[in-house]
Amino acid sequence: MNSMVNHYPASLLYAHEPPCLSLYQPTHRHHPENQQDPIRFRNLVKEMGESLKQKYATRAVQALLDPFQALAGDRHFWNHTLDGLAVLGAPGVFRVYRLQRPVPELVVVADSFHTKPLMRILQSADRYQILSLNRREIKLFEGNRDVLDEVELAQGVPRTITETLGEELTGPHQTVASYGMGPGGTPMRHGHGSKKEEVDIDTERFFRAVDRSVLEHHSRPSALPLILAALPEYHALFRRVSRNPFLTAGGIDIYPDALTIDALCERAWRVVEPQYHARLDGLVEEFGRAKSKGLGADELAQVAEVAVAGRVATLLIEADRQIPGRMDPVTGRIKFEDLAHPEVDDLLDDLGELVLKRGGQVLVVPTERMPTGTGIAAIYRF
Repeated sequence: MNSMVNHYPASLLYAHEPPCLSLYQPTHRHHPENQQDPIRFRNLVKEMGESLKQKYATRAVQALLDPFQALAGDRHFWNHTLDGLAVLGAPGVFRVYRLQRPVPELVVVADSFHTKPLMRILQSADRYQILSLNRREIKLFEGNRDVLDEVELAQGVPRTITETLGEELTGPHQTVASYGMGPGGTPMRHGHGSKKEEVDIDTERFFRAVDRSVLEHHSRPSALPLILAALPEYHALFRRVSRNPFLTAGGIDIYPDALTIDALCERAWRVVEPQYHARLDGLVEEFGRAKSKGLGADELAQVAEVAVAGRVATLLIEADRQIPGRMDPVTGRIKFEDLAHPEVDDLLDDLGELVLKRGGQVLVVPTERMPTGTGIAAIYRF
């Protein structure tokens, strides 16, 4: 399965040979609801084919659809879906992403990938990760306000203390001494510790290695808040050795194995929710100040021209809004058209991609949290 963190925006946002095919649909985790998912997928692929035939030869269309049709017949895949699905294809490119959020059914055939549903997930302020930790092993979870899933650790991230320290791990033993006779004349023995100092050193070394590798392979690529979930005695030690700037001040003072996944999600959201609201409120206030000084805008045509010039620092996009059309990548001029056309995409999607390419920040915001009624709000760099 492809990783959105690794591919977006690094490879998905940049030029691919057209046509670029984007397919989104909601999926289901459990039987019997998931039985309809491959049927709906095949119908969307058929719709995609009809759009392609408006411009491309039958042989070229079939070559583009072959990997989609192969996925439609993969029973193992359809038995292990999450809440949504994104499948992107182009000549020489085929990427499949299982999503933790439902997405509306959508097929777009255009000169670039339609990535706003992925942008909404990746740029959403409610996402977080949980590091589940004890002195012997770790797990990593990723979620949002509604759902939480364990994620596969990246190669290079140690999963256990044995994997980390290997032969350098202090072995279990005890120092034994006789201090009297027990029943039947057998010596009574007492273990003087278990080399607690050495064990504490091993634990600290393990925690340091975990902190370094999680930061490198998960926190930096995703830029998500990292919540520590561990027994209270491990919090102080891990926070003392951690150099991870994404580690949240609040944590979960219980080992996650003692909680259901839903309970763990609920506990995590209690930590993240105040940060989520504070971030959105801060951006809304910043936009208001910027617009009053002529350093922000909510008119699509104006924002497009400023974005092409690389002057948008932060762009807020309404999550459920689509504005079909095309934008000139040189001048920023926009033209409203029909989304069913094979070369037309969502202008909000295109603007978000452009701002990301120019090094700006994009946040896809729920409708009720948007500070404008136009679907867009931009804060300029200067």
